[in-house]
Amino acid sequence: MKIPRWTVAIAAALAAVPCVPAASAAEAPRPDCPRLDADLSWYGDNRRALQEFIDAYGSCAGTDRRPLALFDWDNTVVKNDVGDATTFWLLRNDKVRQPAGGDWSTTSRYLTDEAAAALRSACGDAVSPGKPLPTGSDTRCADEILAVYSDGTTSDGAAAFSGYNHRRMEPSYAWAAQLMAGYTPAEIRSFARRARAENLAAPVGARQRVGTRLVTGWVRYYDQQRDLVTTLVRAGFDVRIISASATPVVQVWAKDVGLDARHVTGVTNKIRAGRLTSRLTSCGGADDDSVIPYIDGKRCFVNQDLLGVSGPAAFSRQPAGKRQVFGAGDSDTDVTFTGDATGLRLVINRNKPELMCRSYFNSDGKWLINPMFIGPRPPMASPYPCSTTAYTTDTGAGAPVVDADGSVIPDQADTVH
Repeated sequence: MKIPRWTVAIAAALAAVPCVPAASAAEAPRPDCPRLDADLSWYGDNRRALQEFIDAYGSCAGTDRRPLALFDWDNTVVKNDVGDATTFWLLRNDKVRQPAGGDWSTTSRYLTDEAAAALRSACGDAVSPGKPLPTGSDTRCADEILAVYSDGTTSDGAAAFSGYNHRRMEPSYAWAAQLMAGYTPAEIRSFARRARAENLAAPVGARQRVGTRLVTGWVRYYDQQRDLVTTLVRAGFDVRIISASATPVVQVWAKDVGLDARHVTGVTNKIRAGRLTSRLTSCGGADDDSVIPYIDGKRCFVNQDLLGVSGPAAFSRQPAGKRQVFGAGDSDTDVTFTGDATGLRLVINRNKPELMCRSYFNSDGKWLINPMFIGPRPPMASPYPCSTTAYTTDTGAGAPVVDADGSVIPDQADTVH
């Protein structure tokens, strides 16, 4: 019988960690060990691989450690994006405020002059700075904000953002949090709860109108991921969320899987006089607003906020014994922090090239791939361009994906769907 590579990888990893006793995958688990729900469907042998990992690294392994397990949120624990859901709700309900001096460039250091001018033209100056814009009825203003946020361009097609490090920042994600300026964290959580209720009540596949556009209008928790999170917690893991959505928004959604606000790291606004500003906390000693939990920025925030690594060293991979043992994600946004996981890495296949190149190549046998649990995508018609353009450089250019040993990963076929 062929032994799965993840079984070999877990055994090898355990043998290298003195404080976690190695155990054979064939050994029967203790009856009191937390178990994944056998009635929930996973792809192939993934549930068995996850259960063996939990048994080997968790409380049933006889260790007092609390191994660190990290999950992305949007499209990993839930289907669709809670940052989108909240931004759309803010626009439909007149909650985005006129920026200081009517100057949209104050909302993001990366907003282009063309985008700032387009926003000012569309939203006007009749509303005083700090007051809510009537985006529920002013479709021109709502459409322009939505174009900048969702498309990264103005409604005329001009680039909306420039001048950022593409492996540390996605300005449109950051802008979703920056548009919340002027509210208290409690107010944002209240808005997020209302958006959550609407999106969970809407039928699967629902669309909603924002401005003149139809956008996604529903979100669902993945039952399998809720079960995985809660099982990891019961097995003694320190489970955390690392997200590129706004922190107070994800905090609202994470409560339903048993994780309180302290277990969420997301895009975080600086606070002045009890209210959010458009400035964001940074990482690794970098300037304000220049790093969010995005690709290499996710590693930085994990290392800084969870592992206690300060300064520029937070951008570097830490020693294996210090890092998370588990990582789960769905996008190139997640490729660095999932790759840092030492025990097992779960990827939800959304056809994101760099992440899929690394997970399909699976050089160390620690990657698991699962189709989306709701509405999985069909296979890619062509292999992922791993050997040429699947890696995004800090300038945004495409480049080959390089494995840990320095070799270029060959193009990979999309086989898990």
